[in-house]
Amino acid sequence: MTLTMYQASVPVFVKILTNLKGVLQKAAAHAQARKIDETVLVNARLYPDMLPLAKQVQLASDFARGTAARLAGAEPPSYEDNEKTLTELMARIDRTIEFLRTKKAAEIDGSEGREIVRPVRGEPHKFSGVNYLLQYALPNFFFHATTAYAILRHNGIEVGKLDYIGKMD
Repeated sequence: MTLTMYQASVPVFVKILTNLKGVLQKAAAHAQARKIDETVLVNARLYPDMLPLAKQVQLASDFARGTAARLAGAEPPSYEDNEKTLTELMARIDRTIEFLRTKKAAEIDGSEGREIVRPVRGEPHKFSGVNYLLQYALPNFFFHATTAYAILRHNGIEVGKLDYIGKMD
């Protein structure tokens, strides 16, 4: 069996975003139970020069949405980066998953050779579809999703590896 571009993208994004939403739900419950202002978590960072939780979730959402759209030969819908609560971040994930579910395998499969131009460090960079997915989009998506998880874990949210990777099919 051959792995398709669709299989390597959309279902992976949906699974990890669903799990990330679960981690955010645990963070919201933790904050409520301990009477912690959740904006402390939304603005938390692992290190002063790193982006806060909100931006990590926004970027994970952007990479998932943008990659699926570009592999399908379309421009992704734009979302404002204005989430200030865990609930708003979870809603962004929901919107992203809803968008991903509109993408069909027939739109994405066969995009291995599609030229995709994206800015990398401020300069336009040309990718083939497969290189864009495997060498740029997926690593960036996982980096931001993992960093969001790590920020919350670092702040005492009781989550573990299975919360991040989810159940194995």
